[in-house]
Amino acid sequence: MSLADSRPQQPQQDCPVRGRPRSEAVERAIIEGVMKLIEDGVPLADLSIERIARTAGVGKATIYRRWSDKEDLFIDVLRAAEPEDPELPGTSARDDLVVLLESLRQRGLASRSSAILHNVYVQMKSSPKIWAAYHATVVAPRRRIGMEVLRRGQENGEVRQDVDLDLMNDMLVGPMLVRSLLRPDARLEEGLAERIVDTVLEGLRPVSS
Repeated sequence: MSLADSRPQQPQQDCPVRGRPRSEAVERAIIEGVMKLIEDGVPLADLSIERIARTAGVGKATIYRRWSDKEDLFIDVLRAAEPEDPELPGTSARDDLVVLLESLRQRGLASRSSAILHNVYVQMKSSPKIWAAYHATVVAPRRRIGMEVLRRGQENGEVRQDVDLDLMNDMLVGPMLVRSLLRPDARLEEGLAERIVDTVLEGLRPVSS
């Protein structure tokens, strides 16, 4: 028997999973690097791959292996920056709408979300690809949620049957977006979501007989 054969056998351990966890960590570092640059006020147009790589501590080739161009990378940054959709109480259309608008107000207050939203707004005309992805990922799903709440409001008598729900959705969301994007000097105070919802609903309630 050889010396090697005489050694006590060590318990066999599972081999660590390689590749994907490390890949996810690298991708996370790159996305966080882009977010940091945006938070620091760097416009999207000035976010070169070289600058992103330097901030994230990776090589440019590492980025290009994962994203074909800067726009594809920024689209993933948008997805990562978005908070989870709020849980709706379901007690009334009014309560659900307040929760949806309060979530939008909180996003406007968050420095990171605000910086990214401003970049999206500035770039949406010059980069249709980014705007289309942002619309598909963020705007359209949340509009669908709002429309579902308003339809329930019609069914339970909170909203008139003759109301254009698509227009009403814009009337509810519009003031919060204006204050978040177009009027940085405007306050996003507590209670704003309730005020907007109650003001709009007051004019759209069914007339009592």
